[in-house]
Amino acid sequence: MERPAILIVEDESKLSRVLELELAYENYKPEVAANGKEAIQKMAEKEWDLVLLDIMLPELSGLEVLRRIRKNDDLTPIILLTARDQVYDKVSGLDLGANDYMTKPFQIEELLARIRAQLRHPRINQTKEEKLEIGDLQLNVDTREVVRAGTSINLTPREFDLLVCLLTNQNIVLTREQLLNLVWGYDYVGDTNVVDVYIRYLRQKVDKGFTPSYIKTVRGVGYTIKDQM
Repeated sequence: MERPAILIVEDESKLSRVLELELAYENYKPEVAANGKEAIQKMAEKEWDLVLLDIMLPELSGLEVLRRIRKNDDLTPIILLTARDQVYDKVSGLDLGANDYMTKPFQIEELLARIRAQLRHPRINQTKEEKLEIGDLQLNVDTREVVRAGTSINLTPREFDLLVCLLTNQNIVLTREQLLNLVWGYDYVGDTNVVDVYIRYLRQKVDKGFTPSYIKTVRGVGYTIKDQM
């Protein structure tokens, strides 16, 4: 089996070297980009299995790099690395399509666990069903397009995966733990509250301003999507 290729986008040379050595020791194929422009160039040159992306970068910020990557690539897992411990930076990164984040300083063991979680997590868009729908809401798995009542809806990769999960389990109540395992992966290291956060994001885009509301909360249990009131 070919070793997973990981792009490390980090301008701190000491940290990038440590990450490069640790990842090589763990049987990955790491490569380093020292700034945002170099990261964009390396992303265009080859396919990567995962990207570790620092937010504070010279040339282009990590968030701008993330935005440009996600314009053409919804699938490559991206973990943000940031010295900022502010909610705004984390939310901005997740909204732009990051799969996970870690705040510096971090333990290398936890980072490795998060990398394994992303690499092991099967891509939900590989479902055999090309199109999913409920009422006036349609989702195309191949093109990753979502439309409701003729209006195109722009979702982040995580929101898209969550909607696919709900639509493939219509009328079935899924617990937070089940959604966490299906969408984030069994090795996800974090709180189940992330499910509530992303359900809220999804409702703002898929249900707000439309009738009826499809995403339902079953108190004390979890969430489902159905066409009935």
